[in-house]
Amino acid sequence: MKKYIFVIMVFLVIVIRLLYINVFDKVKYEELLIKKTNVFVYGESSPRGRILDRNGVVLVDNVGIKSIYYSKLSNIDKDEEIEIAYALANIIDININDNSLKKFWLLLNNNGDDLITKEEWQLYEERKISREDINKKKIERIKEEDINSLNDLDKKSATIYELMNKGYSYDKKLIKKGISDIEYSKIIDKNIKGITEEMTWERSYNYGDTLKDIFGSIGSIPEKEIDDYLKKGYKRNDIVGISYLEKEYEEYLKGEKDIYKVNNDNTITLYKEGSRGNDLVLSIDINVQLELENSIKENIINAKKLKNTDYYSEAYAIVGSPKTGEILALSGQKLISDIANPTFKNINTNLINTSYTVGSVVKMATVSTGYKYNVIDINKNIKDACIKLYNVPLKCSYKSLGAINDLTAISKSSNYYQFNIAINITNNKYKYNMKLDVTEDDFNKFRNMFKSYGLGNITGIDLPNETTGIIGKTIKNDLLLNLSIGQYDTYTPIELFQYVNTIASLGERRKPSLMMEIKNNNSSILSNEYNILNRVDLDDMYIERLKEAMHMAITSGTARGYIASIYNGAGKTGTSETFIDTNNDGIMDTKTISNAFVGFAPYDDPKYSIIVLTPNLYVDRDYKYQKIHYTKYISSNIMQFLFENT
Repeated sequence: MKKYIFVIMVFLVIVIRLLYINVFDKVKYEELLIKKTNVFVYGESSPRGRILDRNGVVLVDNVGIKSIYYSKLSNIDKDEEIEIAYALANIIDININDNSLKKFWLLLNNNGDDLITKEEWQLYEERKISREDINKKKIERIKEEDINSLNDLDKKSATIYELMNKGYSYDKKLIKKGISDIEYSKIIDKNIKGITEEMTWERSYNYGDTLKDIFGSIGSIPEKEIDDYLKKGYKRNDIVGISYLEKEYEEYLKGEKDIYKVNNDNTITLYKEGSRGNDLVLSIDINVQLELENSIKENIINAKKLKNTDYYSEAYAIVGSPKTGEILALSGQKLISDIANPTFKNINTNLINTSYTVGSVVKMATVSTGYKYNVIDINKNIKDACIKLYNVPLKCSYKSLGAINDLTAISKSSNYYQFNIAINITNNKYKYNMKLDVTEDDFNKFRNMFKSYGLGNITGIDLPNETTGIIGKTIKNDLLLNLSIGQYDTYTPIELFQYVNTIASLGERRKPSLMMEIKNNNSSILSNEYNILNRVDLDDMYIERLKEAMHMAITSGTARGYIASIYNGAGKTGTSETFIDTNNDGIMDTKTISNAFVGFAPYDDPKYSIIVLTPNLYVDRDYKYQKIHYTKYISSNIMQFLFENT
């Protein structure tokens, strides 16, 4: 009895499974069967997802380009294909490929058989030479006058014929991209066999070169990445994002190609229509972006009219939201011509992969190190002065600042205060002409605190190829002091942006980001989560003091005017000395002065943050600190625009 029950149960399982396959899985299995028993080819390309600004303005779109393809018909012979080539050559313009001419001449002249001697044919019959040897001899024996006998129509037909016979027989062959409506209508009228029109897609940029380098490029899959893409289902000839945002968000931006079924006669029929990729919505506000670019360009031109600005040609700025890390606008501009007829080049990618000496803007991180290691007495005044270490020249603030404490040391930008922090970190107290004997650990105390703010650290911005600045390797007494005032290690502009955002957010370090959302037909499929990377190892009260000190810098210190008082801002300026090679002989021969600014507003509830960097602003020719305020002008202009227009 049990045996019969078991047989019945097995039978029922089989019946249920067959029913499931026939009813529920029928579509899936039919699809599988179709794909197993048919040959399919893909369209040439598909429209990628658009790139939009935060308000839905289209920044990067697709433009369709009409192209013609040849699909080889079954049982078609060589002579018929030559006729098709001539028919097309009579209609379309095409660049002639000289490499195709000899082979085509052979086709028009008895396949070149007359160029082979009877003896050579005999050797071939006896299998003493190969067909490859025969073909090689034919090509070698074609004379220059033979090729010259071909007229322009012959040469165009030769090129078209070669294109018609590239690759697999069932592949669609691209004959011409960018065909005109007139050309295609003539092809239709002639009813040329095997020729079809298809739309190929290329990127169009609605705002010209604005942010074009940040958007990135599309192109053929790089050879070293072929295997990775094939594993993801790509074809070798696919077009993909190969740099910056196009590469970073390739999996979302790529579209789905049309799929064609190859019929028995080798014609093709559309099997499945492709679709556009998902849209990438950026945090960028294009109006702020254009204002920022124009402000940088205008101020570079104005600065170049002043003396000592021989080597000033570029400037950078980033503005965004300190609470999320969103970037509203970013720009790097380089003047590449005379100011009489100014021309600029976008160098936006320098914002993430080129570093600079930034000066006193790091002093909030230095004071933070002092807080952490308990070498600062809050609110205790000391008199600003100079430091003299053994075998090191006198090191001072830019001027005598009188009584200073942890707040005014930032707002007035005292070097002396920071030098004392550095000395105290080594468990020493300053004495005139003292020997300090710093260690690598002393440097690391500063660098670890700096990194927790984002300085000297990968920020995690959603762009490939981000680099950090240069970390100095030499351990010397005076270099520790230089590190404390931003005159040793170098930092990228995006690191400065993360740094000031971390201060504004009370020690919460977030990734700066350009992606706000990914959309498919207006439906959101991915949103930026703005995760916290780390928290600075300080109590909130200390970071509140840093914010207060930066507020004082705006209202009564070195950063007055960088953010209008009406916006209740906070900020810090930086001035740094850099040596550059002016004659490309490998020797750093000229000292230049660079300016920087980091800030946010309102300081008690930050809405916007900004960094501005103007490298090599002027040459230091013993004029001391020349008053060139273009870092200030860029900052104040953009912050005003933000508050009045967004």
